[in-house]
Amino acid sequence: MKVLLTGANGYIGIRLLYELLKQDHEVICAVRSAARLSVPQEIKDQIEIIEIDFLNLKSQQELPQDIDASYYLIHSMSSSTESFDTMEAESAINFVQLINRTSCKQIIYLSGIVNEDKLSKHLLSRKRVEDLLYTATAAVTVLRAGIIVGSGSSSFEIVRDLCEKLPLMITPKWVNTKTHPIAIRNVMSYLTGVLGHKDCYNHSYDIGGKDVLTYKEMMTRYAKMRKIKLYIITVPIMTPKLSSYWLYFVTSTSYKLAQNLVNSMAIEVVAQPNDLREKLDIHLFSYEEALAMAFTKIEQNQVASSWKDSMVSGRFKRNLNKYKQVPSYGCLKDAQQLKTEDPDAALERIWSIGGKNGYYYATFLWKIRGYVDKLMGGVGLRRGRTNVNTIYAGDSLDFWRVLVADKKEKRLLLFAEMRVPGEAWLEFEIDEDNVVHQTATFRPRGIWGRLYWYSMLPFHYFIFAGMIKRIAKG
Repeated sequence: MKVLLTGANGYIGIRLLYELLKQDHEVICAVRSAARLSVPQEIKDQIEIIEIDFLNLKSQQELPQDIDASYYLIHSMSSSTESFDTMEAESAINFVQLINRTSCKQIIYLSGIVNEDKLSKHLLSRKRVEDLLYTATAAVTVLRAGIIVGSGSSSFEIVRDLCEKLPLMITPKWVNTKTHPIAIRNVMSYLTGVLGHKDCYNHSYDIGGKDVLTYKEMMTRYAKMRKIKLYIITVPIMTPKLSSYWLYFVTSTSYKLAQNLVNSMAIEVVAQPNDLREKLDIHLFSYEEALAMAFTKIEQNQVASSWKDSMVSGRFKRNLNKYKQVPSYGCLKDAQQLKTEDPDAALERIWSIGGKNGYYYATFLWKIRGYVDKLMGGVGLRRGRTNVNTIYAGDSLDFWRVLVADKKEKRLLLFAEMRVPGEAWLEFEIDEDNVVHQTATFRPRGIWGRLYWYSMLPFHYFIFAGMIKRIAKG
């Protein structure tokens, strides 16, 4: 089948792309920026990529006409705490407008479980998008999920951060809310299983795993599996705003996502029974099995996608393509170069920078900078990196965004998503003479930008000189 995949840059989208290709479907990925699709080149060679922003349609913009089915995976919850519902509705309306001009027979939408009378703004928005998609001429299949558990999922990473970092937690009462976690593998089975399945046309289904658990039970079971001592004390006085700050500072989530998650955590999200599992012959995994599979992928350095690589995890929501050409006019630079006797080893060190590996020299200062950034409302260092030594353009890397990752050309270009009074780049390149070039570029914004740069000069000299020596010499 010829399948349109929207939201292909997201956590679910990238994983679904791999599954669809395994099943020999012809896939068209609709993304805002083709350069940001974080998959290997051999995968890009197998698909068609079209650039389209459903919040900002260009005149006369069209989708390919001969589409058989489409996945709608566009969400805006992490982009805003106030207007994300308006953004999601606008995206859905524009999508329907374009999809109606094609031969698409089925739209598949991954939504949220909406069985309670009182719903959060997030879940109300999901329900509204469902209603808008049902106005399309194509048949619609809606899969409603709650907590998705898998390596790189926001839910898994939040639970992981909390349990690994806080042996004693004073938690708000929403930790006793019931939810219905489901393994990412089961989500993929449902998403691919309903594709082209006419019995599923114009139907909505709740999907959940084997276990209905409270958030507290999810954390205690995680701790038991990881053999961590965990003590949880629940108090009734923690406000949603305080809870949001708590999640933001302890975990790798953004504040906007934390606030929207907290507002939803007071609502029970338990799947209503249906016959879809039997119809598709799907074996459901338990919560513990989902955790075990997630850690297997992490230990094997095979995490296919992470929510942190999505643009919504960072500071900049706009197209970053224009930053791929590092400017020179009006910029301040720290340029270092050093010959290496082992360019392959130096390149591996460049490709493994950040995350658990740190920055090879004075990493404690980078950590301090990360804490300061977090206090200022930035992303800090908590995002880390998805894999230890594999990286693609579009990935997040601590408080950087990868703009160029060309291993053949031996060039890595990072753009800063930390809060700074200007714009910053960090570039590594190894030339044909085996000289490692390391260049930090800063384009200041006004007098404060220049004062920031000059105040950091002593640290820059110390850090950057030490870093290039470790990269080049080991």
